[in-house]
Amino acid sequence: MSPFPDELERRCPRLGGPVRFAYCRTAAARGGVCPKILDCWWERFDVVSLMRKALSGEAFARLSQPHRPPNKVASLIDLIRQARERTGQAP
Repeated sequence: MSPFPDELERRCPRLGGPVRFAYCRTAAARGGVCPKILDCWWERFDVVSLMRKALSGEAFARLSQPHRPPNKVASLIDLIRQARERTGQAP
């Protein structure tokens, strides 16, 4: 029997539909743990203790840092700059 409650299900704020804990634990981008796993599951069970035991100290430290999406305006400005550099246009 798995030590993880993989069958538990909740609505994913990122995907907009129901997902099981197993997805959050294994199927995130690049095959890692979803960065929002602690935020999403803390009300259902002690996800912090579970993930602390399951992950390396470094991986858990990254996971427990506040997840902040990149600033959209800064991202757009950077993308424009990169596009100009590729096409040789002056700013």
